[in-house]
Amino acid sequence: MAEAVKVPVDGVAVTAIGVAVIRARESERADRLYDDPLAKDFVAAARAGFDEERWTRLEAIADQFYEGRTIGVRLVDDRFREAIAAGCRQIVLLGAGLDTRAFRMDLPEDVHVFEIDLPELFAFKEPVLTAAAATPTCHRSVVIADLREDWRNPLLATGFQPNVPTYWVDEGSLGYLNQDWNQRVVLTLTELSAPGSRFGAGRLIVDDNAPQYRDLRRFVAGDSATEPIAAPRPADFDVEQWLDEIGWDTEFRSWNDMIASLPRPADPLDPRIGSIAAVRR
Repeated sequence: MAEAVKVPVDGVAVTAIGVAVIRARESERADRLYDDPLAKDFVAAARAGFDEERWTRLEAIADQFYEGRTIGVRLVDDRFREAIAAGCRQIVLLGAGLDTRAFRMDLPEDVHVFEIDLPELFAFKEPVLTAAAATPTCHRSVVIADLREDWRNPLLATGFQPNVPTYWVDEGSLGYLNQDWNQRVVLTLTELSAPGSRFGAGRLIVDDNAPQYRDLRRFVAGDSATEPIAAPRPADFDVEQWLDEIGWDTEFRSWNDMIASLPRPADPLDPRIGSIAAVRR
């Protein structure tokens, strides 16, 4: 089975395999923050597509991001439960990657999860799920689309209903909401959001030149690729103010506050780092 699956070994889709490595590692821990049994299936299927050197590099990069990323998975799990309890019956994963929450979280049958991602990602993901005989507990729809292009129409074509409160999930695909393309994504999802819908945007302070981010960019783009010069981030761009202006009520949750109740020690971060929780008016 593994040899028949087309494994994405480069490009943006390869980052999803790195996250699966992290989730598989977390699931093996006695003190795990969540259990993702399918992560090991993705890792096993992906391993066959990599040569030894490149797989070693992938694991090394996953190690560098492990602590923050694995806690982040748990925090999004918690937001899933909050959104469902608040009445959201549609969940849209923006850049779903190898997400398995439709399978592992025992979501209610009346919830509909829509997973948006690139065709090469699903060309790998769906055969692995089939081979594992994975069955979602809720409705699940695959939406093959690029967030930088038209994803609205493919989403609507799979049965998305704009009049139903929705939880929009971004675990890093949109990044900083200060560029034209990711602002267009948020404007589109705003138009598709019924009152009570939810969205979360990260507030991060990241050194793009830190070794782990350089390693990740080179791994994804290839060592011979010229690293693009990052666009300057306007210092005066206020994400919370912008979300308020386009129809969202916002509340900032610091990383330190969100992890305080977790049974996992974690180093405190700058109090300005966290998540902007938004609810559609």
